[in-house]
Amino acid sequence: MPSETRSSSEGRRERLRMLIRQSGFSSLGELAESLSVSESTVRRDLELLEQTGEAQRTHGGVYWTGETSTIRAFEGRTDSTWAIKASIAAAAAELVEEHDTILLDGGSTTYELARRLVGRQLQVVTNSLPVAHLLSTSDSIDLVTIGGCVRGRMAVAIGPMAEAMLREINVRLAFMSVAGINERGFFNNNMMLVESEKAMLSTADRAYVVADSTKFGKVSLSHLCGLGDVDGIISDTGLSTQWKKQIEQAGVELVLADRDEKPNGNHLE
Repeated sequence: MPSETRSSSEGRRERLRMLIRQSGFSSLGELAESLSVSESTVRRDLELLEQTGEAQRTHGGVYWTGETSTIRAFEGRTDSTWAIKASIAAAAAELVEEHDTILLDGGSTTYELARRLVGRQLQVVTNSLPVAHLLSTSDSIDLVTIGGCVRGRMAVAIGPMAEAMLREINVRLAFMSVAGINERGFFNNNMMLVESEKAMLSTADRAYVVADSTKFGKVSLSHLCGLGDVDGIISDTGLSTQWKKQIEQAGVELVLADRDEKPNGNHLE
């Protein structure tokens, strides 16, 4: 193949990759139109992305399943932060049993967790649009999506409708993200989100907060609950000794992921 043609193909595939990353989901027709190529060409290019674990085709289109820092809801994350979040997600996935019923809220770490659940036999409840899009590609997962008002930047459904639906649901495990943790407990940056998360806490037999060590000692707009009001915290080995003791005193299970580990970012089957 001439170098110019090879360069053109690689450039087209990079644009294809960018389009899917930015949208999270794209139809074949949309991609073909944006790239000014045939759908058959798009399909061939997508085969390469599937082989690398960056995308997964489904009826009507393709979902992005690669590095998540380029998904619109998660823009602005650093590579080092995402490596830590991925390690935390891997530790959380080990708590999930086959045929479990779990809840995932919106957030970068819970999305990383969802990536590790694709292909497993589970029932998953979520209010996160990116998580729902990802898990809808897995035939083995019974997916339940929470409705409500969608907050664009966060890409989650919250509000009274979401809370009413959550009151009718029970799960064994809930995994939740927060913006800050201090001696008073857990905080998030949106009051409506926190009200929906309080409803999530009541649905779970065991509720876990997934949060990297940089979240500790920080506070945000709205208080979710006290430190001892959750069953467990999954963080990383960067957590200080002082915080470890405080969590132990609160009677909360603490799971620490090795922040130096380089986890496999894709567990698609």
